[in-house]
Amino acid sequence: MSARGLVIAAPRSSSGKTTVTLALLTALRRRGVAVRGAKCGPDYIDPAFHEAATGHPSINLDSFAMPDVLLDTAAALAGRDADLVVAEGSMGLHDGIVAGEGRTGANADIAARYGWPVLLVLDVSGAAQSAAAVALGCAHYDPRIRVAGVVLNKVASPRHRRLVEAGLARIGIPVLGVLMRDAGLILPERHLGLVQAGETADLLQRLEKLADLGESALDLDAILAAAGGRVPEAAGTLPSPPGQRIAVAKDAAFSFLYPHLVAGWRTAGAELVPFSPLANEGPPAECDSCWLPGGYPELHAGRIAAATRFLEGLRAFAQTRPVHGECGGYMVLGQSLEDADGTRHAMAELLPVATSYKARKLHLGYRVATLLGDGMLGRAGARLVGHEFHYAAELTQPPDPEHALARVTDAEGVSLGCAGHRCGRVSGSFFHLIAGQTR
Repeated sequence: MSARGLVIAAPRSSSGKTTVTLALLTALRRRGVAVRGAKCGPDYIDPAFHEAATGHPSINLDSFAMPDVLLDTAAALAGRDADLVVAEGSMGLHDGIVAGEGRTGANADIAARYGWPVLLVLDVSGAAQSAAAVALGCAHYDPRIRVAGVVLNKVASPRHRRLVEAGLARIGIPVLGVLMRDAGLILPERHLGLVQAGETADLLQRLEKLADLGESALDLDAILAAAGGRVPEAAGTLPSPPGQRIAVAKDAAFSFLYPHLVAGWRTAGAELVPFSPLANEGPPAECDSCWLPGGYPELHAGRIAAATRFLEGLRAFAQTRPVHGECGGYMVLGQSLEDADGTRHAMAELLPVATSYKARKLHLGYRVATLLGDGMLGRAGARLVGHEFHYAAELTQPPDPEHALARVTDAEGVSLGCAGHRCGRVSGSFFHLIAGQTR
């Protein structure tokens, strides 16, 4: 039988979706349920926590960035050998871009496409019966979806709980969980979201605590009964690999690589060979291409600048084989990286760009790119879709078309000019690839 699904969503960001998702995943795994995590929209950090909770990769599902066939293939990947897929939303349930129905990137698109009921997380701090009005609006705003119930978060007292539940009883939406206000449940954060799962020293203890919370605060039987819809059969192909033996930087500074890309590369027969720049390792010589993912190089700029074997090995590799960097990887391929204190650190100097984390400015949103030259990401003229989320600024002038990686627009077609760089066999940009060339 096909796996069923459930979307964990909320009216807005910072409502407690990740806490509820992890509590549910860990508690169900403890019960022996074959549960898998997924993430609606572009995100790297939450899926790593899902994987730690379930023992299986968590797949991104993006109704804007992924064509229908890729979206269904990713959903099939998420539900492989599973009884239940729990898809954590991003931002608010209905938040997305202005686009045609089903293509907005909103959590609601995923719920509607696969018939997955929504479990709505309500942060009720500062509200009582009015929380029911918010839930009612979420439930009726889009007739394609069904809100199966709510989980109340940050409940202050038994009296507060009674008042909130009275409002929800009035509109007929069941309460399937109650989390009292507890600062100890909050996972540590930094500028791009949660501190990465691999850097959370007490992660296993936190997950055990969340499993206990799931068993005590969530109505697991009712939530399992509420799950529904379908997970599609594998429908097509995933993105193609940029080589057959790919050197992939992997450590605390380089960790943002979408699981559906990894799955696509491996399905096509490619081998991913990890190496650690922070351990002063260069790309393995037996590889035929090198990929520097995004991450947090701005927090490790001094160590990277001092990693001479890594930098010299990267330069030597780039003389004969292609290298691509995304966001943080792009910054490291550049001339220099200025840290939060204003200290400039020399980088690989393979691309003519200097970046700064001191001159902070938020860059956030989808990017639709048309490649201006042949390279690791595809042929000139190929259309790619990705996402950009960082605070770094470029200190150098924008690239001209002769040296830029691509012309880009935002999700609504507004031109953002040229982006990224290409120089010889080396390329990079601030956007993270989601959908591109397939075999």
